[in-house]
Amino acid sequence: MRQAALAVTQRLADAVVMVPGDAVPLSDPSTDSPAQQQAQSQQPQQGSEAKPSLRARILRWAVPALGIVVLGLLLSHAHKIDWAGAWQALQRYSPWVLLSVFAIATASHALYGTFDLIGRRHTAYGLPRWRCWAIAVTSYAFNLNLGSLVGGVAMRARLYARAGLDEGTVAQVIGISLATNWLGYGLVAGCVFASGLLKPPSGAHLGELAFRSLGVLMILIAVGYVAACMKWQGRQWKVRGRLLELPAARVALMQLGLSAANWTLMATAMYLLLGGKVAFVATMGTLLLASVAGVVTPIPAGLGVLEAVYLAVLAGTVGQGRLMGALLAYRALYYLVPLGGGLLLYLLLERHASAHPPTGAGGAPGAG
Repeated sequence: MRQAALAVTQRLADAVVMVPGDAVPLSDPSTDSPAQQQAQSQQPQQGSEAKPSLRARILRWAVPALGIVVLGLLLSHAHKIDWAGAWQALQRYSPWVLLSVFAIATASHALYGTFDLIGRRHTAYGLPRWRCWAIAVTSYAFNLNLGSLVGGVAMRARLYARAGLDEGTVAQVIGISLATNWLGYGLVAGCVFASGLLKPPSGAHLGELAFRSLGVLMILIAVGYVAACMKWQGRQWKVRGRLLELPAARVALMQLGLSAANWTLMATAMYLLLGGKVAFVATMGTLLLASVAGVVTPIPAGLGVLEAVYLAVLAGTVGQGRLMGALLAYRALYYLVPLGGGLLLYLLLERHASAHPPTGAGGAPGAG
């Protein structure tokens, strides 16, 4: 699975990252001469034989080391948490609140599964919709608990490979899913930050004007993406020897809408667990900040990072015990319980793959 993850990660970088001066617009890929096509076919082989750069080797060890240091710092402050108050807060939750949050979490995971359906539509591969959705939901549950390399990449790579998809198509699907998630994040976060209703964290060393300007910039990026899809729909770009094509504008709007709805569901779950003691905008903004902190900190499931951000941003707004109780309930209902469902889906997908081996690479376009 590790080798599959590395291969798809490289393909993903080639498929979704456009380096200035590295992208060349194409009107017709068939116009390349035989010599050019042969050179392009040899490029991946040459790149695969090259030794990792010094920077890559440093990052290989620096990122896990950073994660260990951060986790150690978080654990060193664990004794300062009001665990008794957190346990009391957990006991005070009514079953209806927990069931409501569980229903919202289930809806959020199900909605995230539609992100891969957008990739299915864009790449026109023939995997049945239910199987594509199940793969996305499974990988999301593992992604939340075990990290993006295991869940977001390796799990998808294995399950899609078992379904007969090639690495290039898998990379495109993952790239579109990631773009959907973070473009929607940018739109929602941009609106929250630019509104001025959420103050920047005191330790961020970021003024209110800069914070709101950051929000405006995030909105412009989301709007610019839709505008680019409108202007260059159907146009192909050569990026590092491979083709990249933007989706249609209506698909881009669908990406923003689905992702924004998903982030709103996540914030709603936390808002209910906090019992309405914190304004919804503040709850949403804190969740958005914590999500970014969890991504840049190499700790599986952002363990301790989510809690640290909430404690830092909402300090004084709600009691520490109640806040920690809400965070523990959120982890259980949004992370751990769906992981059980994801494991069950994974076993069913593996069983289905064994009983129905692929008959062709990626299937017939439009099937299912």
